[in-house]
Amino acid sequence: MKIFKCKPLGLLTHAKCLSFVSFIMVYGSLYAQDPWKITVNKVDSTKYYGVTVANGILGLVSSLQPLQTSHTVLAGCYDKFGRGDVSNFLSGFNFLNTSLLIDNQKIRYGNISHYVQELDMKNAVFNAHFDYHGEANVSYSFASLRQLPYCALLTVTITPLKDIKVKVVNTQALPDGFHDNKVFHEELHVGHAVTNLMTTEALSPTGKLKMGACSTFLFPSELGQSVAVQQEKGEGQNSYFVKQLKKGQTYRFAVVGSTLSSAQCSDPINEVKRLVIYCQMEGVRKLLNTHYSLWRNLWESDIQIEGDPQAQQDVNSMMYHLYSFLREGSNLSISPMGLSGLGYNGHIFWDADTWMFPALLLLHPELAQSMINYRYDHLEAARKNAFEHGYRGAQFVWESADTGFEDTPVFAMTGPFEHSVTGCVGFAAWQYYCVTHDKVWLKEKGFPLLKETADFWLSRVVPGEDGYEHIPNVVAADEWAENVDDDAFTNGIAKMNLICAAKAARVLNFPIDREWERVASKIKFWKIDSGVTREYSTYNGGNIKQCDVNLLAFPLKFVTNKVDISHDLEYYSRKVPNEGTPAMTQAIFTILYSRLGYQKRAWDYFQDSYIPNLLPPFRVIAETKNGTNPYFATGAGGILQSVIMGFGGIDISYDGGISQVHSVLPKHWKKLTLTSIGVERKTYTVGK
Repeated sequence: MKIFKCKPLGLLTHAKCLSFVSFIMVYGSLYAQDPWKITVNKVDSTKYYGVTVANGILGLVSSLQPLQTSHTVLAGCYDKFGRGDVSNFLSGFNFLNTSLLIDNQKIRYGNISHYVQELDMKNAVFNAHFDYHGEANVSYSFASLRQLPYCALLTVTITPLKDIKVKVVNTQALPDGFHDNKVFHEELHVGHAVTNLMTTEALSPTGKLKMGACSTFLFPSELGQSVAVQQEKGEGQNSYFVKQLKKGQTYRFAVVGSTLSSAQCSDPINEVKRLVIYCQMEGVRKLLNTHYSLWRNLWESDIQIEGDPQAQQDVNSMMYHLYSFLREGSNLSISPMGLSGLGYNGHIFWDADTWMFPALLLLHPELAQSMINYRYDHLEAARKNAFEHGYRGAQFVWESADTGFEDTPVFAMTGPFEHSVTGCVGFAAWQYYCVTHDKVWLKEKGFPLLKETADFWLSRVVPGEDGYEHIPNVVAADEWAENVDDDAFTNGIAKMNLICAAKAARVLNFPIDREWERVASKIKFWKIDSGVTREYSTYNGGNIKQCDVNLLAFPLKFVTNKVDISHDLEYYSRKVPNEGTPAMTQAIFTILYSRLGYQKRAWDYFQDSYIPNLLPPFRVIAETKNGTNPYFATGAGGILQSVIMGFGGIDISYDGGISQVHSVLPKHWKKLTLTSIGVERKTYTVGK
């Protein structure tokens, strides 16, 4: 679908420009695909952006080439390797990669026909099928197993249309930068089965981590078949088998594999072998059935849209990706690109706490707990960071990886000066308590986070001669504004952090530092002569990268008068260029306009928040309009908030609890149902 570009002339221009998109989205949606399956009937090599299947730890990205994955990401694995000379996500072993030769001809994208790829979001499986020169029909699927965080499974079915010979080759190529690799082939007699394991171990670029991968073939109908193993230099480590197939004789096999690093296990090499043997003894059917069952449980928390099948599919995709990128009990958080690749070095930003966390907190509090526990686990590093910069309490870093120390490239001013992230962490901790009412967690983890971050702000503010407390020299939430004073969002999140620390102390009957509330009451927001909130003290009306002032109305709720909210919206919606800005801003506009009752404006901004960012063939979201760096999990989190908290009206009270406020649905949406929300698993509806 062609997206017509608009000049940055404000809401009215955007609305007119989007009218054609609205028509396509509304009326074209009559022909939308299955809301749970994104099916690509023509795979185009010139416009291909892979889609990810993941289990919260292990991400596998689809490839144009049949039976291949283009990329593997293992959460929590960082080393210094290019890209800013800081800790980065590492590429993992593509241990499922398999080549198929039919009568000695290697199957590839260029010599197959009727190639169809499909993402099954309900079951978190990637499916594909194709024909080869009238000789065979082939289908395959792969999944990152939800029950086994370090394991994945590929299944293949071949139906010969004539007598053929097949050779199937599984490969473990060494990722870029890895070295000192060692390869092992072992034939093990395990129980009543013979297992042929192929294992590779290597060191990460600096030698910090030992990485391991293991894989084997599974033959569900021929348990124990011997597999010939051969190493081919220069093409990675290979394991293969050869089979003669008769016309019409459907043949099935699987490849199962595991990958680990010393960041997760002290003995990753032996552990990946054990996991592969475990998978073999479980069997393909049980592995998949358990995986499907766990995903059914995840989908109990759902967003159901009546009247717009395409929006339903897109929202399902956003939930699917966030569910895929996070895992209960892992104490890991989500980088802006999740497990879809190495974007933003796999670092954790305010994107996690402010944009992804709130939607996940309402849909799956147990997933959100991992994100806030990640922050608690790095509280000591945040204390040291504050000390290093001359402050008290805990100062969370702008880009965090495995250690919790600053991993922002040194050339970026966001590292030393974008301090709002510290308030975002404290605010997220309080929101978690407000939704879960978990006093044990609040006492043990939440309050330490709130107290230490609040103490940071006490040492960060500067009293002014005007009687107010000021926060000078920051990078704003609008990151085009560097080294400014009294940024609206920074001041707002600091104020909220201080207030929430006092609230938490009262809940727990702990002593309250009276300075928290006194300083909070004295933090200043500046105004333009027209009454619009000024983005920072010297802001002169220039364009902005992303919303800043409007966050004072939501989620901070410091601007509550509808006239004031409207004036700020009207002003700043005209300051965001149509290109080169991230996807979250329009999500906030959607929430506020929906709650104000502006139906069309809310709908226009909902579309504008992601439609121009979609990339073929799986409608994956790029960070910016016409961008090429999917999958932007931050944008998905913001857009889900626009549906849940905007159109759905779900509101987290900062005194505790969940309520539903007035909001309006898009005109053609008949009904919105939000299922299993919060710890009480309530259902909320808007519409008939």
